[in-house]
Parts: sequence; C-alpha cells; structure tokens
Amino acid sequence: MSSPMAEADGRSLARETGRSAGKIGFSLLVAIALGYVLTLLATRWLGPQNSKVYLSFWGILMGLGSALSPLEQELSRQSAVAALDGGRAGKPALRALTVGAVTAAVVAALTLVVPVLSDRLYAGNTGLGVIVLCGAVAFACQFAARGLLVGQQRIKPYSGLVVAEAAVRVLVLFGVFFAGLTGLTSFAIAAATGSFAWLLFVRPVSRLVDPHADGEGWRPVTGRILVLMTGAALTASVITGYPAMVSLLAPGGSDAAVGVFFATLTVSRVPLLLLSPLQALAVPTVVRLSGTEDGRHRLRKLLAAGALGTVVVGVVGALAGWLIGPWLVKLLYGADFVAQGWWVAWMVWGAVVLTALQLMTAVLVARKQANKVLVTWAVVAVATAVVLLAAPGDPVFKAVSGLAVAPTLGLAVVLVFVLRRPAAQSQQG
Repeated sequence: MSSPMAEADGRSLARETGRSAGKIGFSLLVAIALGYVLTLLATRWLGPQNSKVYLSFWGILMGLGSALSPLEQELSRQSAVAALDGGRAGKPALRALTVGAVTAAVVAALTLVVPVLSDRLYAGNTGLGVIVLCGAVAFACQFAARGLLVGQQRIKPYSGLVVAEAAVRVLVLFGVFFAGLTGLTSFAIAAATGSFAWLLFVRPVSRLVDPHADGEGWRPVTGRILVLMTGAALTASVITGYPAMVSLLAPGGSDAAVGVFFATLTVSRVPLLLLSPLQALAVPTVVRLSGTEDGRHRLRKLLAAGALGTVVVGVVGALAGWLIGPWLVKLLYGADFVAQGWWVAWMVWGAVVLTALQLMTAVLVARKQANKVLVTWAVVAVATAVVLLAAPGDPVFKAVSGLAVAPTLGLAVVLVFVLRRPAAQSQQG
C-alpha cells in the first residue's frame, strides 16, 4: 500500500505534468496549423513539377530532423536527472550535441556529394543540398535546446520555441513570396530557417548547462546517441520517407493515383513530425515516476490505458477518414485529387498507431533502453518493406497495407517492452 506522502507526490506530479502537457499541447496545435500552411501554400505556388523536387527536399530535411529527435529526448533525460539533484546538465549534454550535429552533417553532405543521390533528391540543384546541410546542423542545436528546456520544466520558453520554429518558416515564406523570390531555392531556404529558431532562445538555454560538470565520457554517450538516431532514422523511413520506400519497393501503377496518395500522406504525416515535444515531455515524467514502486505501478497503468486509448482513437479516426477523407483531400488540393475512402481510413489508423509508438518508445529512452527502441523501429521498417514487396495488388494497395500492418505489429512489440517490469538500474539511469 502506498503512503499518504507518496500519493500526494503522485497527485502533485500528475497536476504538474497535466499543466505542462496543456501548454505544450496548445503550442503544438499552433505549430501543426502553421506546418499545414507551409506545406499547402508552397505546393500550390510551385506547381506540380517543382513541388515534386520541393517535397523531396522537404522529406530529406524533415527526415534528418526526425533522426535527430532522440537528441531532444536524451538531453531532456539528462536535464531532468540533474534537476533531481539540484544541478544542471554538464559535459555529457555537450558531447551528445556534438555527436548528433556531426552525424547529421555527414549524412547531409553525402546527399550533396554523391551524384546519384543529388540527382534523385535535388534534381541536380546543389543549392538544395547545401541548405539541407546547414539546416541539419541547426536542427541538432534546436533539439538540444528543447531537451534542456523541457527537462528542467521550463515549459514557457519551450512552448515558445516549438511555435517559433513553425512560425519563422511561414513568415520567411510570405516574405520571399511578396519580394517576388518565388523560385524553388527561395522556398527551400524558407523551410530551413525554422531550424534556426533556437537562436532566439540562447539566453535561457545557456543557463541550463554547466560545461564544467563532469559525467559520462564520449564512448557511452556516442554509442547511445548513435543507436537512438539509428532507430529514429528507421522511424523517419516510415513517416517522412514512406513515399520513397513505396517508389523504390512497389513501383509502377497509375502515376495519378500514386500522386494523390502521396499528397494525402504528406498532409496526414505533418502532426507526426511535431510529436517530439510530447516525447520529450514523456521522458522526464517517466524518470520521476520510476523513482518509487508506487510511481512505477502508476506508470504501467498509464501505459495500459494508453494502449487501449490508441485502439479506440484509431478506430474512430479510421471511420472519420473513410467518411470525410476524400472530401477533405479535394478541399485542400483541388478537384483533380480524388482519394479513396478505404485507404484514407487505414492511413489514419496507421498515423494514430505511429503516434502511440513514438510516445511509448520515449519511455524506453527514459529507461536508457536504447537497444529496445532500435528493435521496435526495426520491426516496423522491416515489416513495411516486406509488405511492400510481398503484398498483392497495385502500388496503392501495397502502400495502404504497409500503413496498416507494420505500425500495428510495432505497437505489439513496444507494449511488451514497456509493460515489462524494468531492472532497477534501468529505471534510475
């Protein structure tokens, strides 16, 4: 039986987490709305041919951002652990940032200097590759800043940074448009400027780091960050990179039908790109709950309820997608984009399940179980590839099957991991 003090602490933590989630949730809704504005307006202004190249660039930039999202979770964990002792994150946080930034820069540089990658991703426009390189390094700093803020419960500046990232993109987009700079490169620059929003928050972030505080060395930090980033890269392959997977593993079919599918998929996945704030909030919450047996029991109940909620929301969302999805696609893109209700339904189901997967893998990050994060996303990515290769039917049917089957299988795997009682050292980190 839990003590009255433990129950009071649990209620206090629940209220604190609820307030934080409410503030971040509001900023997240604003960021999602601004993300839709950017995607839809840029696509309409550029036209079909340039939009194809732009969306490829966007996918690489956001894919690298998604791969760097574990940096936010790891630094939020370090920051939260330091806060429990009344301190600040130290040298391990700076080491994690360095590893993330260098890794992202290397990957971005490869897309620029390897001719076959540059031709297919940027249509030979090397300027786009340079923009990706700069944006990727800035993304590392941005995710590090967000992790430090949320780990120390600095929710106001954290929420401001989330909104600022999306707002800067839209403001620069309108700026280049009204200046008459409506070329592909100008819109690409507008998209990348959002990853520099952290520069507006340097002062509050710098106060959360003690560069003289020692801790883990380069080897454990590098190993953990690389494993987490590999898992996140697998995540990106089934979110931002899913159209590329379909084109590679399930070619052919009607270009028009596949084009409508990709356009709809791009809009449906925008909220998934912005989930990292909630993932980062989950990490310090799990760290605090894992400090007591009562907290660990409460956490398992929350996770079980979350799994049930995922199924309920997924079913309701799928039904709504079936009924109004085709109409919504026409409203957003125009009468030429005719979507089928049944595959919009499965698209919504897949998005809901992927949402739960991203949040539950944050629990594993908090427990420093990076290998299990990697296994979870490897299962999703491999299952997606198998379905795309082996499922019968045209490319759209294969793609819809991948959206339905692979995330569901991944959810089953991650539930086994998070509901199992972790070892004491994993809980405390």
